[in-house]
Amino acid sequence: MPMEQNNRSHVSEFILLGFTNEPTIQQLLFIFFLLIYLLTICGNIGIILTVSIISDLHNPMYFFLSNLSFSDLCYSTVVTPRMLHDIFSNRKSISFIGCAVQLYFFATFASIECYILSTMAYDRYVAICYPLLYPVIMNTRACILLVCVVYISGLLTSVIHTSCILTLSFCGPNVINHFFCDIPPLMELSCSDTYTNKTIIFSIVSFLGFFSVIVTLASYVYIFATIMNIRSSAGKRKAFSTCTSHLLCVSLFYVTVFFMYLRPASSYSVSQDKVVSVFYTMVIPMMNPIIYSLRNAEVKKAFRPLVGEREYVLFSWALCQ
Repeated sequence: MPMEQNNRSHVSEFILLGFTNEPTIQQLLFIFFLLIYLLTICGNIGIILTVSIISDLHNPMYFFLSNLSFSDLCYSTVVTPRMLHDIFSNRKSISFIGCAVQLYFFATFASIECYILSTMAYDRYVAICYPLLYPVIMNTRACILLVCVVYISGLLTSVIHTSCILTLSFCGPNVINHFFCDIPPLMELSCSDTYTNKTIIFSIVSFLGFFSVIVTLASYVYIFATIMNIRSSAGKRKAFSTCTSHLLCVSLFYVTVFFMYLRPASSYSVSQDKVVSVFYTMVIPMMNPIIYSLRNAEVKKAFRPLVGEREYVLFSWALCQ
């Protein structure tokens, strides 16, 4: 057995195939992804700064939202700049260590995204179902503690994911038919038995994913039950308006993540995975600020004093398009 392992050549780098080698399509993809990334940076940094600067938004809901924006910004940045660089590179190589680091940080911030969405659902549950106790339950200490738990859980989850990959043997080939180091394509390249590693990852993603979904669904069952008991139609609309944006963000994120990591191995499709990966690594981080906050009347109202009347009108008109 030792002789067999010594005869195996260890992979020191991987080659990322990306999307295409057609120059015209490469140029279009570069422009498209660059615009998405710039919008992601502007939108999420804008949310973080707006929540930090405007005192009217210093409440738990927007505190969690700023952390959601931070995770969106980070896990998009882990993937997109490298992908943009590789589009025009003749040799799209990444070292084994570099690949592991990219996978680790991507798993970290994607996990944080999952947990922060559940935390935001719980926050809405307390705000709507127990409005009088909301300032007591969701006090500053509780919010900071929840966020700390979210970040620690994300770090631990990514350690498990990355360890499952690093314990595999990679003897060649070293070509990843993807645009970043993700778990499924790396599993396909391993020359060792991946059954145990796949089972561990599947179990962890299933448990944590469904736990987050259950927390979110349970929160919204109580929320909708409470809303239906509100007699005022204006009160119902206001309560619903604080939930619909979050529900849309949750749906987009969970559907794509579950599709990627919880489907049978027999249904694995490289081209399909690339499209889905683009959606949850680049498009969703760009959309979250728009869906959850920039179309939020409270944010726009708070944003108005910071700009002139003319700029505010143009800002509001652009968001409604």
